Amino acid sequence: MEDVGVKNFDELFSMIPSELRFQGQLSIPAAMSEQELTEHLWQLSARNHNLLECSSFLGGGAYHHYSPALVEDLISRGEFMTSYTPYQPEISQGTLQAIFEFQTYICQITGLDIANASMYDGASSAAEAVLMARRAQSGRNKVLVARSVHPNYRKVIRTYTANLPVDIVELPYDAQGRVDTTELAQQLDDNTICVVLQSPNYFGVVEDQSAVFQAAKQRGALGISIVAEALSLGILKPPGECGADLCAGEGQSLGLPVGYGGPYVGFLATRQNLMRMLPGRLVGMAKDQKGRRGFVLTLAAREQHIRREKATSNICTNQGLCALAVTVYLSYLGAEGFHNLALRNLQMAHYAKEKLRTAGRIAFSGPHFNEFVLELSMDAEDICQKLAEKKIYPGIPLGRYYPEFARHLLICVTEMTKKNNVDRLAVELEGLR
Repeated sequence: MEDVGVKNFDELFSMIPSELRFQGQLSIPAAMSEQELTEHLWQLSARNHNLLECSSFLGGGAYHHYSPALVEDLISRGEFMTSYTPYQPEISQGTLQAIFEFQTYICQITGLDIANASMYDGASSAAEAVLMARRAQSGRNKVLVARSVHPNYRKVIRTYTANLPVDIVELPYDAQGRVDTTELAQQLDDNTICVVLQSPNYFGVVEDQSAVFQAAKQRGALGISIVAEALSLGILKPPGECGADLCAGEGQSLGLPVGYGGPYVGFLATRQNLMRMLPGRLVGMAKDQKGRRGFVLTLAAREQHIRREKATSNICTNQGLCALAVTVYLSYLGAEGFHNLALRNLQMAHYAKEKLRTAGRIAFSGPHFNEFVLELSMDAEDICQKLAEKKIYPGIPLGRYYPEFARHLLICVTEMTKKNNVDRLAVELEGLR
C-alpha cells in the first residue's frame, strides 16, 4: 500500500461512491482444507436432481441436444486445448484450418459469403452486428429491433450502443407472433441503420424475413438476421437467401452441451462487400510458392484488437475450442443428417403442440420450429414451481420478460424429449386447470 500511495485497503475503492459499497462483513464460511472441501462438494452434488429422472422443456436460447461422444473426444486432443489466437501461422496450421472449416460451415448454413470466428455468444454477436452495420451506414442513427428478439440479446445490444448516438426502437409483434409489418413500415426511414429480426424468434415463431428485409432495403437499411437455435438452419431457408446482409447467432446447439452460463459460441456472417468491417478473427486459405495449401489470419492486423475505440472490435479471446466442437458436430452429421435432425425436432414439437392443446391455448398462429407458446389458465410461475416438485420443468414463464404474458409458457421440444414426457406434461397441466 505504501508503494501505490494508499493508507488502507478501502482507499483502493475510493472511486466507488460509499453508498454503493457493501458495509459490514461478508457471510463467508471459514477456509477448508483440500480434503474437507472435496467432501463438502460431494455433499452438495448429492442434492442435485438426476436429469435422467427429470422432464425438461426449457429452451429460450439454450437447447438440450445430443452431442456425439466423438465431439468431446476430438476436441480433447492436446493440440486443440487452447483458446489463444493463432497469430503465428507457421506453428498453428491445425488450429487455423479448424477455424477456417468452422467459417465455411457457417457460410453454408447461413447462405452468406463470409463468416468470422471468436464471437463470444449469440447476444454479443448480435450487438457486434449492430455496431458493424453502424460503421457501414455512416450518418444514420436509428436501429429497429423486433420485440420478439431474445430479451437478453436486446439488452446486450442496448449495452453495446449505450454511449453511441444510436436510437434503439423496438417493434411490436402481431397475432401470429411475428414482427408487426405495419409498425415496421411507419418506423423505416432514411435514418434507419438496420432492422434486427430473430427467426425463429423468442416465441419460437418463424418470421417472414424476406418481406422484412426487402422493406428495409427499399429505405437503404441493412437486414440483420438473428439465429438463437442454429439447428433450425437445417430445415429453414438460409438468412442469406431471405435477403439478410448479416446473420448473427448462437451455435451452442451444434455439439455443445447446455451448462450454467456456457460454453457458448457466437457466429457472424455477412456479404462480401461488408467483410472488411467484420470483428473478431478471420482465417483465409492460400498457397505458397510450391503450391502447398496454407492458412493465415487475414484482413485485420493483430494490433487492431488493442486499439481501444479505434478498433473494429475488442474481442480478445479466441473461441477456437468451441468452434471446433461445432465443426466436428456438423462434419459428423453431414448435410442430410443435419436436415433430418432438424426435421425430427419439428415433428416432436408439433406432437407436443397437439398434445398440449387440451391443457391450454396455443398463443400464436405463426409457424414454428421446436418451440411454441402455450397460454394457461393460471400464473405460469406458480405452475413451474408446482411441477418442479415433480421433477418437471415445463418451460420458461414468459412473464419474466413480457409482463403481458404472465400466464404463458415458452415450451421447447428437441430430439432429447421423449413422447411419454410430453404425455405426462399434458396430464399434469390439465390437472392444474
